[in-house]
Amino acid sequence: MSPISPTTLTTPDGPFTILADEEHVLASGWTAEADQLLQLIHPSLRDELEGAAPTVLVQAEEAVRKYYAGDHAAVGLVPVLQRSGPFRQQAWEALRTVTPGEPITYREYADRSGSPLAVRAAAGACASNAAALFVPCHRIIRTDGSLGGFRYGAEVKQSLLRREATVSV
Repeated sequence: MSPISPTTLTTPDGPFTILADEEHVLASGWTAEADQLLQLIHPSLRDELEGAAPTVLVQAEEAVRKYYAGDHAAVGLVPVLQRSGPFRQQAWEALRTVTPGEPITYREYADRSGSPLAVRAAAGACASNAAALFVPCHRIIRTDGSLGGFRYGAEVKQSLLRREATVSV
């Protein structure tokens, strides 16, 4: 395990904190509390927080700035590491293939995750995603078009979906 470094940026949706090791984003979300995010990281990946900024943290900060400037695909280029069972691992990878501005339903997400009938398991993968924005669980909506859940609240999810619905230059 390598030390985990935090950073917090100011965004239009509130403070956004990123926790990264030397090579990957491990957790991120709309909070100023790094300790809250640390609890989302799989125990096998956790180490102590420290202040040094690894290269991937600088890359992640820049990607978030680009995202809020209109380059919604920038966050998808940042390396992320999460651990769980095989289905969740596959489901988190599937989330990274959802195109900005083109949200899909939980049913479609289950299908992309390799288990078309596992809609509840797919929703559980969204709920346990530690690396919000970089693994865009906000792009998954209910079949009826309503938002569904989101750890950081419906207001942030709606804001992200609206932002991504606009054409980037």
